Amino acid sequence: MRNLKNLPVLILSLLMVACSPSNKKTPTTVKTAFEKRFSKATDVEWSMENETEWEAEFELGGKEYSANFSVEGVWMETEHEIEEAEVPVRVKNTLDSAFAGYMIEAIEMTESPTGAAYEFLLEKGLSDIEVVISSVGKVVKTEVIKEDGMDDDGQ
Repeated sequence: MRNLKNLPVLILSLLMVACSPSNKKTPTTVKTAFEKRFSKATDVEWSMENETEWEAEFELGGKEYSANFSVEGVWMETEHEIEEAEVPVRVKNTLDSAFAGYMIEAIEMTESPTGAAYEFLLEKGLSDIEVVISSVGKVVKTEVIKEDGMDDDGQ
């Protein structure tokens, strides 16, 4: 009898898990677009970024990547971590002059239909910032990362 009392809770829990966005099946259009663009990718894992966007995390050429596609299968962006030595001189010069004194915690190269950019997580004392610099050396974005690990947008 005690088990029957828990049945509604169990059913509700199962329905919530089954209907959650992460359990939705990746659309064929998205998978096809991904396979066309990244035919040599391995260890692909899909997740919903939001209601209109899918993200694939995968390996390619010994590096870990993520790529985002709209639900219609349109490629939106690709990101992967890089080493400081891989940063173009023009970008590095901007970083060094505009953010002197900051230490680089992480670097990602981002490619999108509008071009390439370099995302830096920088630290100086207790201050962490995220900086995006275009491939031509222009600072595109600077965002303070709060101490609780969240950015100014609460993410």
